[in-house]
Amino acid sequence: MKTNIIILLKSPKFIIGLLIIMIITGFILSYPIINKASPIEMVGMSFEEPSSKHILGTDNFGADVLLKLAYGTRTSVYIGLLAGIFATILGLIIGLFSGYLGGIIDNILNSLTNIFIVIPPIIVLILISVSLEKRSTLIIAIIIGVTSWPWTARAIRAQTSSLRHRDHVNIAKISGYTTPKIILFEILPYIASYVFMAFIIQTAAGILSEAAISMLGLAPENSITLGLMLNWALAFDAINVEAWWAFLPPTAIITFLTLSLYLMNAGMDEIFNPKIRS
Repeated sequence: MKTNIIILLKSPKFIIGLLIIMIITGFILSYPIINKASPIEMVGMSFEEPSSKHILGTDNFGADVLLKLAYGTRTSVYIGLLAGIFATILGLIIGLFSGYLGGIIDNILNSLTNIFIVIPPIIVLILISVSLEKRSTLIIAIIIGVTSWPWTARAIRAQTSSLRHRDHVNIAKISGYTTPKIILFEILPYIASYVFMAFIIQTAAGILSEAAISMLGLAPENSITLGLMLNWALAFDAINVEAWWAFLPPTAIITFLTLSLYLMNAGMDEIFNPKIRS
């Protein structure tokens, strides 16, 4: 384990991704402390250009874009992390039981997974979001998580299927271990790295999904997100008035966030995937 961690820290992809995450995390935690104003406070005129007073100018509401960016990034990351947790847990449970039990249970769970894979998640996200009277950050995260678990379930199922006939699993069966105990202690530890990699990808997908539905005007209520900032920029014609500071910074943050997570995943894949490592 220690050897893998040492090798992982020598992976350029993982290190670059981790550094980007640390920089963004430092920004969203420190800047609201430095600038204690409200992110929705009107501090200037609409679409004021960047200046020494407002580094990234003001948006259509006359609010400080840099401060809004800090709060919006924090909310988007929060939603992405929650969505990643929900999707990973759901995919993990379905994948483990499907891969280990096999038979009719596997057929049922695999069919359910295939149905969710066929249905475009963004369509389901939009339909559910539109039908809700209130949309909190937690509700949006749950919706994203519930609609994005199938690929994790399929990957975990494949790993579990390859482990269920191993000697240590057969010995556990002979010893009288229950199915949950075998799954928890004899299978899960062997795929822990894949579960963490799945969580990273699900978090990145959650951030992108939030941005997509928020750009359509379905953002969580009473909150600021990166997607909502883009929605405001489009709605108030920031592109045509050449107010690049209203839409480029949130776009850049979304890009760097997802890129860093994918780089970390690629770095881990090089270490924990025997085929790539060889």
